[in-house]
Amino acid sequence: MRWDNLRLNEPTTLDAAAPDAAVPLFARDAVTRTFDTPGFRGMTFYEVHAKSIVSRVPRSSRMPFTWTINPYRGCQHACAYCFARSSHNYLDLDAGHDFDSKVVVKVNAPQLLRAKLASPGWAGEHIAMGTNVDCYQRAEGRYQLMRGIIAALRDAANPFSILTKGTLILRDLDLLLESAEVTDVGLNVSAGFVDKDLWRAIEPGTPAPERRLEACATLADSGLGCGVLMGPVVPYLSDSPAQLEAAVRQVAAAGAAHVTPIVLHLRPGTREWFMGWLREAHPRLLPRYAELYGRGAYAPRQYQERITGQIRELARKHGVGRAAGNPRRIRPEPASRAPARPSETLLSTHEQLTLLLPRTGRQIGCGRPHPVADVTAVTQGNNNSGPGHALGPPGRSPPCQACLKTFDLLVSRAPEPRRRTRSGT
Repeated sequence: MRWDNLRLNEPTTLDAAAPDAAVPLFARDAVTRTFDTPGFRGMTFYEVHAKSIVSRVPRSSRMPFTWTINPYRGCQHACAYCFARSSHNYLDLDAGHDFDSKVVVKVNAPQLLRAKLASPGWAGEHIAMGTNVDCYQRAEGRYQLMRGIIAALRDAANPFSILTKGTLILRDLDLLLESAEVTDVGLNVSAGFVDKDLWRAIEPGTPAPERRLEACATLADSGLGCGVLMGPVVPYLSDSPAQLEAAVRQVAAAGAAHVTPIVLHLRPGTREWFMGWLREAHPRLLPRYAELYGRGAYAPRQYQERITGQIRELARKHGVGRAAGNPRRIRPEPASRAPARPSETLLSTHEQLTLLLPRTGRQIGCGRPHPVADVTAVTQGNNNSGPGHALGPPGRSPPCQACLKTFDLLVSRAPEPRRRTRSGT
């Protein structure tokens, strides 16, 4: 089966309290643990020795990175909207409660990574983390796999990026700073809203939004630089002008290098779980969601355009990026690279989405480079200049459909790298 690489090489005994018939097939040879502590009560952890840890992203996914590391499967954050829920089905587990409470732990991840990075065939390509489930969920506090993973990447001077809702990333600040001395390090915190009632209801296992933004501020103050993925924006629950402004104001106060909005999308597995939550918590919104998501996983283009435009204007108003300073940079820039302009910190302006993750060599969507000259252009295409790029500036070319379909995933799973700018330019 697909997850055979998660099996232990030598069988160990399962917890006697768990009847064999209730154990997923992949876990028959795993060490199963439960912990009677407040932070882990009701959780089951399957400790496995994986055969590999660096995973190649299928080309069909059109992601702007080729390699990922996921030391965990399943997530204690229990976000009702998590797009990775359906991945638990491949483990003979369900995408709902099992995803929140049954976590696979690849206990040998750091050792496997060192072996991979030292192998003759490894070319030192960028590795993205946090692209499936959060690598800094609460389980990481016990297993501490990320310290070993970051240390291995540092020792190999291998570029990497991390996207997280977890404040536990600050535990590894020393390793992140050391890594930034020798390679490209991209850091992004995910915070879609700052409404505490909504946070408790829809993201019950995550640190509070203000704590995540405090983590962003600490990373920025350290010189590493950190962006904010403002996602998801939840229709009718976090998308009022006042809610959006409150979020962007706090993002700016945290010194974020940029903010990238992403509207809620509901793919199979996630859709059923989220709509069940909505039916119980906000039944009056069911007709509105049927209208927004009745034709597919994504909200209508017009809605996305409106949210993107509002965030862009709010970012300008509150000065997102202006207080970010220059991220830590040790190695000299290539002589041929033009200095960055100050405006380049605002919502990834004038960047190539294909360069969001350095050294990937991957392109996205239709396979052509996409300058992000204006965030509203992500979903705009109101001219007749012929077929072009989804992310081109307004007034140049309309979006190609292949790119539009992949944009939501790109911004939600592709954190931006540490920005390399010079003072005074």
